[in-house]
This record gives sequence, structure tokens and C-alpha cells, in this order.
Amino acid sequence: MPETPDPGFEAAFDAAVQSLSEGGIPIGAALTREGEIIAVGHNERVQEGDPIAHGEMSALRAAGRQQSYRDTTLYTTLAPCAMCAGTIIQFKIPRVIVGEDVTFPGELEWLRSRGVDVVVLGDQRCIDLMRDFQDARPELWAEDIAE
Repeated sequence: MPETPDPGFEAAFDAAVQSLSEGGIPIGAALTREGEIIAVGHNERVQEGDPIAHGEMSALRAAGRQQSYRDTTLYTTLAPCAMCAGTIIQFKIPRVIVGEDVTFPGELEWLRSRGVDVVVLGDQRCIDLMRDFQDARPELWAEDIAE
């Protein structure tokens, strides 16, 4: 019996596809509370000309002010970079569900060392989306990760 898709993860994946369709970097994120989606965002560095508009940052910006993030889960299609991981720790987001860490390892061990529950799904759609993007636009990918 196939697993029921997780709405939070599917929203993040759909946002990644949307970003790619806009000419951006295909990374999406969604913030949930008690299974309800609070906000969805995607990498908007290209679209907005904003160097810190990563997918996770976009979702948190879309969520607006929250009294607390301690009861939320952040879904992201790709392992968070140091900047996004720092924001996760700053706001004490307790759980992060990651689509994949094959094309970019991110800061998963650092998140775990700070008490964040990190789950990596190994989602093949996410891996394929990022590999295709990295092959097609290596210069844009290098810019996104500051290499």
C-alpha cells in the first residue's frame, strides 16, 4: 500500500517546481504547525535579486511573525545551508524534514548537534530536480551557495 503524501512536503516540492518555472533555483520550503500549513516559500534569489532569499527564508518570511516556532515543522526540498540552519536554530524550530541531501549536504549534523530532529526523506524527485538544475545552471548554483 503506497504511503499517503505528506501535505507539508508536497507543498515544499510544488514550491521548488514553481521557482524553477520562474527561472529561479528549485528549492522549496513549507512551515507547518500541528499538520496545518502556515506558509510556503521557495528560493527567490534570482526573482527578487535578494541574496538571502533562500527557500527556508522565503517560507519563514511568508509565515510572518509567530509568537513561537517551538511547535512547528519546517519542510525543505534540500538540506539547509549554514544561513538557513542558523535561522532554524535561532527560532528554535524543533523538526526539519529534508527532501534530499545528496546534491548538497547542508548543515544537517550541526542542526542535529543543536537538538533539531532532522529527517531526510531521500526523495528521488528532489534529487533529480536539483541534479538537472545543477547540470543546466552550474554558475547560478555556485552563486547560490557562495562558491
